[in-house]
Amino acid sequence: MATISWNNLNKLESFKELKGQKNPVSLAKALSGASGAKRVAEFSIPMGGGLTFNYAAKQVNRTVISIFKKLVKEAQLIEKFEALYNGEIINTGEKRMVLHHLTRGQLGKDVVVDGVNKRDFYVAQQKAIADFANKVHNGKLLNEKGEKYTTVCQIGIGGSDLGPRAMYLALENWAKTAGTFRMDAHFISNVDPDDAASVLNSIDVSKTIFILVSKSGTTLETLTNESFVKNYLKKEGLETSKHMIAVTSETSPLVGNPDYMAAFFMDDYIGGRYSSTSAVGGAILSLAFGPGVFSAFLKGAAEEDVLAKEKDVAMNPALMDALIGVYERNVLNMPSTAILPYSQALSRFPAHLQQLDMESNGKSVNRFGKKISYVTGPVIFGEPGTNGQHSFYQLLHQGTNVIPLQFIAFQKSQCGTDVTIQGSTSQTKLAANVTAQIIAFACGKNDENPNKFFAGERPSSLIYGKNVTPESLGALLAHYENKVMFQGFLWNVNSFDQEGVQLGKTLAKTVLSGKMDGALKAFADLLI
Repeated sequence: MATISWNNLNKLESFKELKGQKNPVSLAKALSGASGAKRVAEFSIPMGGGLTFNYAAKQVNRTVISIFKKLVKEAQLIEKFEALYNGEIINTGEKRMVLHHLTRGQLGKDVVVDGVNKRDFYVAQQKAIADFANKVHNGKLLNEKGEKYTTVCQIGIGGSDLGPRAMYLALENWAKTAGTFRMDAHFISNVDPDDAASVLNSIDVSKTIFILVSKSGTTLETLTNESFVKNYLKKEGLETSKHMIAVTSETSPLVGNPDYMAAFFMDDYIGGRYSSTSAVGGAILSLAFGPGVFSAFLKGAAEEDVLAKEKDVAMNPALMDALIGVYERNVLNMPSTAILPYSQALSRFPAHLQQLDMESNGKSVNRFGKKISYVTGPVIFGEPGTNGQHSFYQLLHQGTNVIPLQFIAFQKSQCGTDVTIQGSTSQTKLAANVTAQIIAFACGKNDENPNKFFAGERPSSLIYGKNVTPESLGALLAHYENKVMFQGFLWNVNSFDQEGVQLGKTLAKTVLSGKMDGALKAFADLLI
């Protein structure tokens, strides 16, 4: 394998060439007539899980794509991905490997750490979770009253909550329709006591398994909520050891704790925002839907990971998405990206992507700690359609900033039931709205009334498939994880640490200690 060089984006000759493409494609012209239909057909890449990535409404042409190919080669993007999944130290900030791809498949050579094959380790944890879930589902594990558990509740924050919560909500209706729904799931994340109280008051805690997720076993918010839940259980006369399991590291103080009936393990090589395909997501998804559903979810992610190895950018959906994003951010100077899933199942998916993208690439120094002179990760936001159309689309259509859009849509609903109103079904109306919005953003509308004038030229991409299933959801998740990874490589930042979240935590501990003065004390006095 060739020696890998880590260079800042603005030092790459191919990026300098890309900077010359500051007059983007006119979408109104590119999408008009027969040539527009041809463009929609050609600017399309198959994804895993039965999905397709279409970028016909993005402001790129063959010239820009040819420069992308040069950039992929010069920046050694595929080689860097190979180095990552083969176990090189890619997380330079914490001097760690980055192994979340191994939780769903073997892409390269064996990765062995301290004599442990990490792929075997992750498979063993998946099997242990499956065995535990099966015992819960078939009644071999019962509560202190000899009753079956009916509910599962995850206690975690950040990556221990956002991803698993988004994945659960995405598959809840599918599982109920498919007959694989096993247990109702809830989540406690915010240290605000109203969060935990609201959840606990809405469930039968005597039939609930609580999953405490903390890699270190020391996360302040999570341990605070753990104590809140334990106190509630004790007040109800219940044994904590009959109602709690842990997902943590093998060196965590939670291991061997008599308050927990089981522990499943993650390690330092999987960041929280990349942990949905590890035990962090595996425990709650396996308990809620059955281990087979979690396996199918991993299968879809693995299919997308294999595509991310493809050297031809025209056949690599995550790589193409990443390159277009860098072109929009660093050449066309677009500051944000809106994630717009036209599926209620993906109601929390934009929130997960906010963390995935902004915690990974919200950096202003490179991998070597040197200040960089170009912009990096965009602001990510979004809501499901059609709700968003009646919220912030006004700014997207006629605001002063052009914001790139990423639509996600499906041909069928999960529930299989629908109603026909005014000649079309609800699902058809949903699809019609996606189609209309793509063209409206791209082509705009002329009007003598300035208030009704739409400039258009607002670029969007579309990821679409038949419906939201475990496989398509896994592929969708992996697509965005790999997109963020490739963009981090291009920006030459470390996408796998998150020092930006640490300072506030440290100062919060100072406030709680009472040893403070100045403005810190003054603000604390307003609230405490």
